[in-house]
Amino acid sequence: MTAIRTITIGDTVVQVSGEGTPLVFVHGFTTTAEFWREQVEAFSARHQMVRINLPGHGLSPGPEDREYTIGTFVEDVLKVYQTLGIESAVLIGLSMGGTVVQNFALSYPDRVRALVLVGATPHGLGADVNVDNVLKAIEDLGVVAASQKVIERSFGSRASAALIDFAKDEVAQTPAFVARQAIASLNASDNRARLGDIHVPTMVVVGDEDIITPPNESRTLARGIPNSQLYNIPWAGHFPMLELPDTFNRLLGDFLMRQGLPPPRIDASATSHLHQNV
Repeated sequence: MTAIRTITIGDTVVQVSGEGTPLVFVHGFTTTAEFWREQVEAFSARHQMVRINLPGHGLSPGPEDREYTIGTFVEDVLKVYQTLGIESAVLIGLSMGGTVVQNFALSYPDRVRALVLVGATPHGLGADVNVDNVLKAIEDLGVVAASQKVIERSFGSRASAALIDFAKDEVAQTPAFVARQAIASLNASDNRARLGDIHVPTMVVVGDEDIITPPNESRTLARGIPNSQLYNIPWAGHFPMLELPDTFNRLLGDFLMRQGLPPPRIDASATSHLHQNV
């Protein structure tokens, strides 16, 4: 069992495991660092795995006297780097976390060795989760029910009920005022004109059944970022790293090896259903 150290850095609770080249993982809107739980054993064996709970999410505190925006999340990630002594890392972002890491790479390019964007977009989220829909659902249903409704639509057809229940429990931790600010900022963020300024090797990953950030959004990212490759994972929805972790881990491991980094410890047969789009 991998040892996990829990460290509080400002308003950010970080879970750190393993040693080696840092891999920094940033989760999505109302989700948590636990959405990367299936990567811990594979990647902590040969890397320092840093899983961030963004402020107001998961284990992290949610003080009301700060902002919960893409820009402030970027600075929170920078503070994690500084506190842990990370000069440069492979930066991996899911959904809203994908927007955070895009902006981090644009603001602090020397801090990013390579970039991985999972279920991400260059602008907002997909049409199914726009700011007006989310804010109305929070008003009508409350933030917990609204977040859980999104989760119910987020998984692919093969996801188990237990996995969906896990995700619903995790998103229930994010307060309404955090969710409102975060979704508004995410909706306003637009990197479409700046994707060409991201010059690090980039892997873009999307589930074929993702309706939260549909595959065409990932195609836009891959077309816009010069040194990028797009991978579609069949039968996965918005959370391929949870739904098909062996496939995702092999894919990420192959990408790391192409950057001259050590491979993870995973099953060699895990990519039998992987599709690459070049």
